[in-house]
Amino acid sequence: MLEIICVPVIVSLVFSLMELYKKFIAKDNEKLVRIIPIIACIVGIASGIVCFYAFPTIISATNIFVAILIGGASGLSATGCNQIFKQLAKFGIEVKETESTADKEIDNTKK
Repeated sequence: MLEIICVPVIVSLVFSLMELYKKFIAKDNEKLVRIIPIIACIVGIASGIVCFYAFPTIISATNIFVAILIGGASGLSATGCNQIFKQLAKFGIEVKETESTADKEIDNTKK
């Protein structure tokens, strides 16, 4: 069971790095935003290789080629996770956490 732990770790790592990339590097540059899936795949591949050599017990790869495939697929999965949130927001579904009722009651007492 410990062998499959690398996939969610790589996905969350790549997702976080891509969010930082969008916020600090890409900003409003459309060309830099369009290459995010490629960068995510490359970062995932690098993470798969690192997991294969540094932490061989957490990846279920028998050789380096399989580790590259697992890392690349995990990196692209991070891009897919981002698209889930974007598509939900596109259809007007609120993804952010709403205010709790206790916060609303405090705001009502201030008025």
